[in-house]
Amino acid sequence: MRSFIDGLDWSRLTDILISVIPALICITFHEVSHGFVAYRLGDDTAKAAGRLTLNPIKHIDVFGLIMMAVFGFGWAKPVPVDMRRFKNPKRGMALTAFAGPASNILLAAVMFATAGAIAAFMPEEVVIGAIGGDGAVWTVVWTLIDRTAVLSTALAVFNIIPIPPLDGSKVLFSLFSDRAYEKLMRVERYGFIILIALVYTGALDSTIGVMRDFVLEKLVYVAEGAYWLASKIAG
Repeated sequence: MRSFIDGLDWSRLTDILISVIPALICITFHEVSHGFVAYRLGDDTAKAAGRLTLNPIKHIDVFGLIMMAVFGFGWAKPVPVDMRRFKNPKRGMALTAFAGPASNILLAAVMFATAGAIAAFMPEEVVIGAIGGDGAVWTVVWTLIDRTAVLSTALAVFNIIPIPPLDGSKVLFSLFSDRAYEKLMRVERYGFIILIALVYTGALDSTIGVMRDFVLEKLVYVAEGAYWLASKIAG
């Protein structure tokens, strides 16, 4: 037993645990955004189910959360949506689906802006120490901000892939004829099997990684802008 404990990679386990809080923030923000947009478009199913809440427990899919913390992309328990309540069902479903990834990009942008603003008000040596892991308190803060931005971006990229039941498929399917749309929505449950296979084999890793890094590179400009503005304010 002792040899097993001694053989554990504690740094890896600690890293995974630190990822749990950002993962919870990301999936909660994602699912609440789905429910909120659906509610604004006339469907109160999510509200009636108690899913318009920032309580992460309401949104957790245990396996999806583990995937988020360990591999950097995953999913939550889907918010219930009744597209029949939308005035324009296909359009309403597309907007509701798109709200999830869009909200995660927004969350990542807020994290980058926060990091930039904090850096402007902190002494340079503290910032360098935090990034390098030398300052205990600021290292944790910096890590949580950075991890939330990265995971939120990865979640957005993962969900925009047009494979059922991911959000991208609902946006793409809305461009098809009503007849084709109905057929595609009926086979949506089988798409999850394909999705699990792609995740398990790692077939999506490189695609998600490239897309995530591209978005993150663009979001750096948000951090730089926030740093510049905060520096002006700080004088």
